[in-house]
Amino acid sequence: MKSSNPVFSRRGFARADGRTERGARQPRTLGTPVGTPVGASVGHPVGAESYGPHTVNPYADDGSRSPRLSKDAPPQGRSHAGTADGAMTIDDVVARSALTLGTVALTAVLSWVLLPLHDAGVGRSYGIAAGAGLLAFALSLVQSFRREPSPALILAYAAFEGVFLGVISHATSTYIAPGAVVQAVLGTLTVFTGVLIAYRLRWIRVTRRFHGFVLASALGFLLLMVVDLSASAFGGGDGLGFDSGGLGVLFGAVGIVLGACFLALDFRQVEDGVTYGAPRKEAWLAAFGLTVTLVWIYLEALRVLSILTQQSED
Repeated sequence: MKSSNPVFSRRGFARADGRTERGARQPRTLGTPVGTPVGASVGHPVGAESYGPHTVNPYADDGSRSPRLSKDAPPQGRSHAGTADGAMTIDDVVARSALTLGTVALTAVLSWVLLPLHDAGVGRSYGIAAGAGLLAFALSLVQSFRREPSPALILAYAAFEGVFLGVISHATSTYIAPGAVVQAVLGTLTVFTGVLIAYRLRWIRVTRRFHGFVLASALGFLLLMVVDLSASAFGGGDGLGFDSGGLGVLFGAVGIVLGACFLALDFRQVEDGVTYGAPRKEAWLAAFGLTVTLVWIYLEALRVLSILTQQSED
């Protein structure tokens, strides 16, 4: 299957053409139509849905393409001894996601408390936040293009991202929208919970078309952000108007919806990784993808709340 989240794009999940990123296996036809749970027709556990008629297990060593029959059983064609630390489980993803998000939260709180936003220290605090944001972005790119997940790199990204979020959140709460930070956090958790429930109930089906639509929409969204920043920096004024007024609220709401769609793609990747017996180290990659998506949703929620607060005061 094709990787859903761009963070997973260089990993061993099968691609839409039936080959894997490791490139040495031909697909096994399971005979299920698009969107049909695998277990509905071939006796495999319901959960992993196909992007097409070919479903492949990229972690099988002997040519088998079948998912595991249970979470305690190794995938067919590969034993737990086939990897250094066994197969990935949901518990692995939860533990590593908690550690990564905990690092973001801890450094955010520390930067909020230790970096002043008044007197002579405000410029230094903003400078540190900008530097931390750039470092976090650079580290996320490095991890995205690495062949293997690096826990140190992912945790470093989380730490720098937390510093950036802490200063931005403190400034927003102090000067723009008091109370918006708590509301943005609750909103992010609400979106996460809602998408998870919808995904588990199969109200959201991550198909190839869904995947392509989300990626195309995200690309358009990012290009509009770049144009807006460029117009604001070189043309002066409010750019395209995405940071204020009704257009800004609409733009932020679209960003939140895109973040929710990326959460569904993240959940699909986690489900497939567990079903097909991904190595346990891939849980770090899942934690990284979820963290990036949740940070996106939080920032967009903070943007919308800030604009709404400014509108109510005008």
